[in-house]
Amino acid sequence: MELKKNPKANVGRNSSLYFAVGLNVMLLLTYLGLEHKTYEQSATKIDVLMLQDQLEEDIPITNINIPPPPPPKTIVTEAIQVVEDVEEIEETVVESTELGQDDIIEEREVSIEEVEVVEVEEDIEVPFAVIEQVPRFPGCTGSNAELKACFQKKMQEHLQKHFRYPEVAKELNIHGKVFVFFLIDKEGKVSKIKSRGPDKLLEKEAERIMSLLPKMEPGKQRNKAVGVPYSIPINFKLQVQ
Repeated sequence: MELKKNPKANVGRNSSLYFAVGLNVMLLLTYLGLEHKTYEQSATKIDVLMLQDQLEEDIPITNINIPPPPPPKTIVTEAIQVVEDVEEIEETVVESTELGQDDIIEEREVSIEEVEVVEVEEDIEVPFAVIEQVPRFPGCTGSNAELKACFQKKMQEHLQKHFRYPEVAKELNIHGKVFVFFLIDKEGKVSKIKSRGPDKLLEKEAERIMSLLPKMEPGKQRNKAVGVPYSIPINFKLQVQ
């Protein structure tokens, strides 16, 4: 005879159900534990402010002596008196001096005697190389070729006599060649002196030397005194001792 157990006495009959329920409860608790957030709380100290009775100070009242305002200015009004015109003034008509289309121009013949001819002398400049008669340096004589040679010789002697090296240029070691341009006008005087060089000190000295040139006999072109431009180089060179 087979023994039969009571189904209620079987302990493992609902084990799978209990396992599933327990597993879900554990997952729920784990989720809640991970998602739980906490915040830092700062301690706040609350003090009670006790106000005492406010002290009332008596502020003395000072009187400021303010001067009274100045009296208002009196406005003087002038009475305007209308005077009637006694004399009648005649209006003058100003006639225009401009000519119109209807005006007739007086015809007049001008004779030659009434025309004044003024001769204007032109300042003619002829280069030193092509002039018919070169300017004559004091003490030079002879033909035009001899006058040219004498002019250049006298010019070199003049440079050697009046040459003076500027002291400032020596200290600054300034040297070089200066080209001097000037004009011997139709009166034989030296004018329009200009220079071009490496420094203003040397240019000023070169112009000073040319300004000391004597008055010459002016150059002539077709037996007429004309201006003659001339240029000469001056070499400023320091000698090492």
